[in-house]
Amino acid sequence: MGSLVFLRRRVPENGPLKAAVIGAGAFGRHHATKYRALSEAGQGVELFAIADPSAETRRTMSAQHGVLTVSDWRELLGQVDLVSICSPAVTHAEIVRAFLNAGAHVLVEKPIATTIEEANDLVALAAQTGLVLTVGHQERFVFARTGLLDQAVTPLEIQCWRRGPWTGRGDDVSAVLDLMIHDLDLVHTLVNDKVVDVTARGITQYGPHADEVSAAVTFANGTVARLDTSRIAETRKRGLRAVYADGVVEIDFLTREVKNTTPRPLAALEMGDPLGESVASFVAAAKDGTQPMVLAEQARQALETAVRIDEAVEAGLPMPVVAAVGRAVA
Repeated sequence: MGSLVFLRRRVPENGPLKAAVIGAGAFGRHHATKYRALSEAGQGVELFAIADPSAETRRTMSAQHGVLTVSDWRELLGQVDLVSICSPAVTHAEIVRAFLNAGAHVLVEKPIATTIEEANDLVALAAQTGLVLTVGHQERFVFARTGLLDQAVTPLEIQCWRRGPWTGRGDDVSAVLDLMIHDLDLVHTLVNDKVVDVTARGITQYGPHADEVSAAVTFANGTVARLDTSRIAETRKRGLRAVYADGVVEIDFLTREVKNTTPRPLAALEMGDPLGESVASFVAAAKDGTQPMVLAEQARQALETAVRIDEAVEAGLPMPVVAAVGRAVA
C-alpha cells in the first residue's frame, strides 16, 4: 500500500474531544466503557468510533455504545482527537505512528512497540508533533496510591513474580513483552539507574515465543531485580518484594496484603480503577496539557530492558535459580 497523507484534525475550541478505540478485544472493550463513563460525567470527551476487523465484534460494540464502527482503523485517521490503541503488540508502532501523523493524541496499550528502533521513532515523533503519547502501564496508578513510588530510597534488591494460566492472549510476543513488561516498568520507576547486565532463560510451550521467563537485571548502582513471569502456570501468583538497607516491603497483589518493615509508612494496596484512571489521565493531558502518569520515554526504557531479556533468552544465557513458589531467589 502506498503512503497516504491525511489532514490533521485540530482540537475543537468548543465541544468534547472525539475519541476512538482501535481493537475491541478484552482490553479495548474496557477502554470504550471508560470513555463513555467520562463522557457521561461531563469530562469533555465522547466516544466517537471503534475499529475492529471482526464483524461480530463491531455489531456488539455498535449495539452497546451506539457509535460508528469500522473494520479498518485507517478510516478514522484525521477524524478523531485522541485514540486508544488496543490492537496486538506487533501492530502498535504502525498505528501509533499513523495517528500521531494525523494529529491525534495516543494512548497505546503496553508495550509501546516491539523494537527499540520503533520506540525511538515514536518518542521522537510525539516530541516533534507536540502530541501526547502515553502507554498503558496501569499498575503505576495502583503503586502510586501506596506511596512506594514517592520514596527517594533505592532498593538493594527487587523480586517480582507474575504467573498465571494460559489464556491465548498476547501470544504474538513473548511473555516478557506480554506480562513482564509491567514489572519492568515498576522496577525502572523504583531504580533510576542504567542497566548493566541481564541474564535470563525461558520455556516455550505454545511457540514461537517464550511463555515462561526468569531473568536477573543488574543496575549500575548494584541493585539486582529478579523477575519471574509465566503465562502457562497452573495457578496465579502476583507480587513484589523490595529489600532496602533498613527493611523489606512485600506486596501480594492477589490478597492485597502489604508487609512493610521499613520506617517509611505505606498505604494499603487499593486496586481502585487503574484503567479508568489511565484513560482519565490521558484525556486530561490531551485537553489541558497536564503530564500523563506514564511518559513515552519511560515506556521505551522498560521496552529496552524487555528486549535485552528476550535476547538473553534466545542466546540461552543462564538465569537465577527459581524457587518453587515462583519467586526468583539468589
